[in-house]
Amino acid sequence: MVIHYKDKTFFTGKDLALSIIGGRWKISIIWCFIQQSPLRLSEIQKKLPDVNQRMLIRQLRELEDDKIITRFVYPVVPPKVEYQLSEIGRLLEPVVTSICDWGDNFSDLLEKNDNKTSVD
Repeated sequence: MVIHYKDKTFFTGKDLALSIIGGRWKISIIWCFIQQSPLRLSEIQKKLPDVNQRMLIRQLRELEDDKIITRFVYPVVPPKVEYQLSEIGRLLEPVVTSICDWGDNFSDLLEKNDNKTSVD
């Protein structure tokens, strides 16, 4: 099966999925929306203090372009913009939750291994 998307060729849906949600901050951004939605840019920044604003906006734009999130601009001055998961984006909840759970389990394993080596 060959998939063409955004001038790229993918040979499986898995490759396409990893291309869409791959990125240093995308899983973390999606996790924020799973926890609370909708969110404004400043709220996302508070939840992810290690990401700079330029990178965050870039990742949000990519997620929006891939239809994972929606962006709503309120017609007020100053502009008010909110982001939330789209319908297809909400389908990522079990995937992202599993990835985060795995990360917690792996972190626990690393901590146990560190404690064993520091005791010796």
